[in-house]
Amino acid sequence: MSTPLRWGLLGTSFITGVMVDAIRQEGRSEAVAVAGRDITRLNSFASQYQIATTYTDFDALIADPNVDIVYIGLPNHVHTEYVIKAARAGKAVLCEKSLSVDLPTTADALVAVETHGVFFAEGLMYLNHPLISALLGQLESGAIGQLQSVQASYCAAISQFTNAGSQGALFNLGCYPVSLLHRVMKHQGLTGSGAPQMAGFGRVGEDGNIVEANVALRFDNGLHVQLHTAEDYGLKHQFELLGSKGYLRCASNPWLPGTSNQLVVAEYEQPERIIEVPAEGDAFLYQVRHIIDAIQAGEKQLPYPAAGWQDSAAIMALLCQWHDTVSG
Repeated sequence: MSTPLRWGLLGTSFITGVMVDAIRQEGRSEAVAVAGRDITRLNSFASQYQIATTYTDFDALIADPNVDIVYIGLPNHVHTEYVIKAARAGKAVLCEKSLSVDLPTTADALVAVETHGVFFAEGLMYLNHPLISALLGQLESGAIGQLQSVQASYCAAISQFTNAGSQGALFNLGCYPVSLLHRVMKHQGLTGSGAPQMAGFGRVGEDGNIVEANVALRFDNGLHVQLHTAEDYGLKHQFELLGSKGYLRCASNPWLPGTSNQLVVAEYEQPERIIEVPAEGDAFLYQVRHIIDAIQAGEKQLPYPAAGWQDSAAIMALLCQWHDTVSG
């Protein structure tokens, strides 16, 4: 591959702009092409971010020999179509979360990237950030003892920006608490016991999709979990782990970490301790950094604790079970 590595961007949403900023801040790669179907919006985006090559045909961007990495910033329900096309073209792929809205297309996409031997990552960017390593380090130290319960919620007023085909709040936002739950459980050796029992309910929005949902989970290993998400009000986060000795809480937003972040840890009935986690930038910067490192090293996935292929499959299985539970 050429140096610097060259990105082609599918989609012109605000998150694609965030990615361009991160690519430029990281400095070892460049955004060289962007594709969008609204020509006015496409030209405006290309002008704003000074991207020389534009396409109204997504397939044409994927075929561009000057593109090394395809970034897929499209609605959830079309992600896997372009993951598969990019993999067949031999391109590295970063696909925004959620990878899909169902299990069959998730499997198809992951088979494609493995079959064609390309780098692939799902854009759960926050897992690349030092805050998550610090959180996992506290668990590993035994600071709260044996993990007993997880309580997590993420709300953000994004419903006016979402596509109806994206299947609503669970796949737009619920993927964050679900993915962090999965990472914590895997780190603690608590995965592999099968699908959990779930009970919950959801609220349907004007587009017919779930815009708010609660669910209670019980895993065969005894772990109890409560999850909540909503996409039509607020910007509010919660991630708290209860253990046999104490608790660990994210005081700052674990899914939008920045340069200054805080964890709170305490044994029960003892004073809380604040852990400051400094960083050089936000999660998108670290995601780009780790992608470039991985590709240059010949790796096909991001390093732990970021999401690998098997993690993406497991996260999607939990999301789909939650969606079935509250929409049935």
